[in-house]
Amino acid sequence: MASRHIITLLSDFGTQDIYVAAMKGTIARVNPDLQLIDLTHQIPAQNIAAGRFCLLSAYPYFPVNTVHVAVVDPGVGSRRRAVAVQFPEGFVVAPDNGLISGILTLSPVLAAVELTNSNYWRVPDPSLTFHGRDIFAPVGAHLASGVPLADLGESINPASLVELPISQYQETTTGIEGYIQYIDRFGNLVTNIPAAAVENQQQWSLLVGRQSLSHGYTYADTQPGSIVALVGSHGWVEIAVNRGSARSLLRLNYGDPVQIAFR
Repeated sequence: MASRHIITLLSDFGTQDIYVAAMKGTIARVNPDLQLIDLTHQIPAQNIAAGRFCLLSAYPYFPVNTVHVAVVDPGVGSRRRAVAVQFPEGFVVAPDNGLISGILTLSPVLAAVELTNSNYWRVPDPSLTFHGRDIFAPVGAHLASGVPLADLGESINPASLVELPISQYQETTTGIEGYIQYIDRFGNLVTNIPAAAVENQQQWSLLVGRQSLSHGYTYADTQPGSIVALVGSHGWVEIAVNRGSARSLLRLNYGDPVQIAFR
């Protein structure tokens, strides 16, 4: 079997409890030689949209055949499917709840299976509240160790994978309408407006309520404590405060609307 070696982990488990450690221990029991990389475990609790954004943002930077294990799973123990999906660049093991849907917009699916083969679970009767430990982590470890995708369960139609109902930005006669899709630990407000939507515009401003924010290129393009709109390293328009938190200053949250005006 060809070794794949790298596993990444993403979850909303945080690091205060032992949940992440339990997943890592389960992986080590399958293959202690696998390289584990934490994407993040600070996804806001049960926020599938935030998990989708972070998984999508990190995915392009890993070697081919990396196995990404992602667990933001408010439906754990329900009838939602547990799946493994193969893309040209790697694999994702996750609940089928829209968490993978960002990558689906980026890359074609080569194959997908529902994880029905309990031989690759930690135990045949997994906990109804911790599939991260009992299904996703061990399956990811076996996959990264070279087990063929087809051995993990029953093949499913990639078109049946759940798509998170994410609204797209809308072009208007004067600019663009979008919303806040992610908030990072600095309080930067990441919109769903891609860089390509503004890259040909010499002058544009971002409107939040009645406030107009001029655009810049770096956080230092404005004075400390002041607000700036720019394209972040992730490739989306964001709102930031130089040495401060745009979330705290503007009191915005996930899903709140924003507008871009062209001049």
